[in-house]
Amino acid sequence: MDGVRSLTGYGFYWDPTYILVIIGAVLCLIASAKVKLSYKKYAKIRSACGLTGAQVAERILTNNGITDVQIRMVAGELSDHYDPGKQVVNLSREVYDSTSIAAVSIAAHECGHVLQHKQGYVPIAIRTALVPVANIGSHLGLPMILIGLLLSAYISNAGGEIGLLIAKIGVVAFSLAVLFQVVTLPVEFNASSRALKMLGDYGILGTDEGGMAKSMLSAAAMTYVAAAASSILQLLRLILIVRGNSRSRD
Repeated sequence: MDGVRSLTGYGFYWDPTYILVIIGAVLCLIASAKVKLSYKKYAKIRSACGLTGAQVAERILTNNGITDVQIRMVAGELSDHYDPGKQVVNLSREVYDSTSIAAVSIAAHECGHVLQHKQGYVPIAIRTALVPVANIGSHLGLPMILIGLLLSAYISNAGGEIGLLIAKIGVVAFSLAVLFQVVTLPVEFNASSRALKMLGDYGILGTDEGGMAKSMLSAAAMTYVAAAASSILQLLRLILIVRGNSRSRD
């Protein structure tokens, strides 16, 4: 019965650790709202160079001697990304065809990722290596913790101990997904830094426009910061829950 009381009173209904989840959710909502507002603002401002996002990406790749990476249009809003496996810079329609500051900035950012891969940027190599275990952790971590806590609460003796062990393994698995998000931070900030430098060096954006591009990319980067912070807070909550159930069995 001690296990049942611990489970229902510390994790499945209201408990103090929920404040961590709320803080994380608020951070993500604020960051998401800010990047959407920033995108809408700079999507309305045409860049003086008159180049579309696709043309900017092509110029950057050409200037860096990269000829084996394609530029394609994909569906969805803010769905832009670089696929290193297929060596394709995928740009959303709004970015591919637009000459706005937002489009130019996003296209340059994705090219920043291309250069990271081509030049062997260490953090992106680490992130790539973490992808398989991070996927496992994100899909299995929480279910393992839930199953483990249930077994620990409703099965006594050895069965309960096994359940607690499963929950602890789940925490470790989930932490790998969190680690992936943390490693993503320097990758994204570096891609934006490369983008801003290239936009200036290649004469694509002027000084004032460069400031707007920086504002746009900084807002986008904050979504990654918020996501990482939210995941860390969630991990902390899970650790507290599992530790609390472990102590209740002692």
